[in-house]
Amino acid sequence: MSALVLLENETLRITVDPMVGGTIRMVEHRELGLSVLGKVPWKAEATPLDPAMVKDDATWLTRYAGGWPILFPNGGDACSFNGRFHGFNGEASIAPWDMQMDDRAIVLRRRFQSVPVEMEREITLEGDLLVIRETARATGAETAIVMWGQYPSFGADLLDGPVELQSSARGFMSDEHYDSAANPLRPGGKGRWPMVPGKGAGAGMAKAALFDLSRPREPLSAMTCLADFPPKVTGGAWVTIRRLDNAVGVALSWDEILFPYAWLWFELNGIAEEPWGGKTRLIGVGPNTTWPANGLAGAEESGGRLLALAPGKEVSTQIRLQVFKPNGAVRGVETETGRVHG
Repeated sequence: MSALVLLENETLRITVDPMVGGTIRMVEHRELGLSVLGKVPWKAEATPLDPAMVKDDATWLTRYAGGWPILFPNGGDACSFNGRFHGFNGEASIAPWDMQMDDRAIVLRRRFQSVPVEMEREITLEGDLLVIRETARATGAETAIVMWGQYPSFGADLLDGPVELQSSARGFMSDEHYDSAANPLRPGGKGRWPMVPGKGAGAGMAKAALFDLSRPREPLSAMTCLADFPPKVTGGAWVTIRRLDNAVGVALSWDEILFPYAWLWFELNGIAEEPWGGKTRLIGVGPNTTWPANGLAGAEESGGRLLALAPGKEVSTQIRLQVFKPNGAVRGVETETGRVHG
């Protein structure tokens, strides 16, 4: 039996799965008749795991159907941290959430088992914008150290043809450890978006060794990160994906202070092994507090930034996704509205 709930307005239609991670499973532009969130080529289990902590990615993938889960209080590798076990990609991504809804909003709430934190997520539609407002509050007597991030994967009609990615990011990093056969990037490479160091690039990063990720080519499988976003007053943090035939595009924007990184991952028919089977087309753009993406313990060991929630402290943020019909290359995203210029 499906647990999906529907929210729609005159422009957008979305479905949300409160039983498995509060995942946004579909975002469709009604006038265009096109969907933008990706799906996986396997049937995910529709029941949550209890406890909501898994030891590896293979188990986590049994509940992953694509779409837009949230990563909290861990992201990436399962680990033991501060005396607690944290499952792969965190409790929030696969746990059931309490839900209330009306014709205006879906509100999800969870009191976490792995950290003394409670969170509320309000999902609303404002014209062609999907708006998510999240608030986390530490409820324990000690500071909670966490990773917090979004994990939307784009695909479906949006990737039904060549695409262009644009971003306000000025910095780029590729994962030090991820190196699949379909990864053209130098592990641990750094540079300026979108021309990034490919395999064979030396210290001088010769021009011939640079790889343009703004127009990704298949097969491609890579785990990377965008960083160095400008402050809100001069542009803020945003990423757009536009189908080159201008059929549909998305603009994701967020608070660059809370989320100074955006995990950018590509699975474009790159992994032949199951369950991917060489037939998965996803591009993930995940604003996050932390990099690298290898769990709380790994991030701390690497000197990564973690988020500290002091007792009673409340942190709120807003993430906006516009789904629109493009008119050529995107010139930017308005910080006040979350919509593309022009």
